[in-house]
Amino acid sequence: MTNSINKPPIWFWVVSIIALLWNAMGVMAYLADAFMTDEMISQLDERQQAFQMLDFPAWYTACYALAVFCGFLGCVFLLIRKSWAKPFFVISFIAVLGQILHNYVLNDIYADMNLTVNTFELTMAIAIPVVAILLILFSRDAARKNWIN
Repeated sequence: MTNSINKPPIWFWVVSIIALLWNAMGVMAYLADAFMTDEMISQLDERQQAFQMLDFPAWYTACYALAVFCGFLGCVFLLIRKSWAKPFFVISFIAVLGQILHNYVLNDIYADMNLTVNTFELTMAIAIPVVAILLILFSRDAARKNWIN
């Protein structure tokens, strides 16, 4: 029995590239946070400084790293048409859930800093898990249609 692969439509490539760019922004944000120096923090506004000075637990940092790097690798696997995309997107989504658990359930970081969530933060808090779910569904559909193997 041979495993035949169908040629994906143009929109598959467009969606995959947009998803790669989305996840690349996540990787850049993670790296910026991870390697931010005290001098760089001092140049931020007070709200951002307060956020950068929070002491996040190691498991949260691991969730952040897994979310962005697995999402990025999942997109790379989509572009090279490998079915490894789906498990990487699932890991990314689970890690996103870990971040949400920390930020909004176990520890309301905004309340702790006496801040309200601004529109951008609220939009991202909704968009990130939604995009993660959509990428799981997209990769599942691509595998079902034999666009990836």
